[in-house]
Amino acid sequence: MAEALYYGGRQRQDQPRSTQLVKATTAVVAGGSLLILAGLVLAATVIGLTTITPLFVIFSPVLVPAVITVALLGLGFLASGGFGVAAITVLTWIYRYVTGKHPPGANQLDTARHKLMSKAREIKDYGQQQTSGAQAS
Repeated sequence: MAEALYYGGRQRQDQPRSTQLVKATTAVVAGGSLLILAGLVLAATVIGLTTITPLFVIFSPVLVPAVITVALLGLGFLASGGFGVAAITVLTWIYRYVTGKHPPGANQLDTARHKLMSKAREIKDYGQQQTSGAQAS
């Protein structure tokens, strides 16, 4: 009943007919069950939309502004939390800088401060020279 067949140089045993029949029956039953389930879900969706759509149309003047309000409130809370975290981070950095713990970016801040102070001193000296020259003449 079971014959040895050769495919690509390999020996393959044919399965008995009863095993093939069981596999086919199982596949048909499983496929049919899933097909029936899909049809029931489709029917329930159509019936649900048919009954709910008039309610959405009637209550849309209330629902749309309510959804917009809830979305804006949610975004506001998220923004508030983000700004709070940013403020705490900045205050922590300032505390570390003031206490001398050398936070990241402190060297750049010191360099910028020294450049700004030197430019301010140059402008001050230039202004004093201009005013003293104007007073002398």
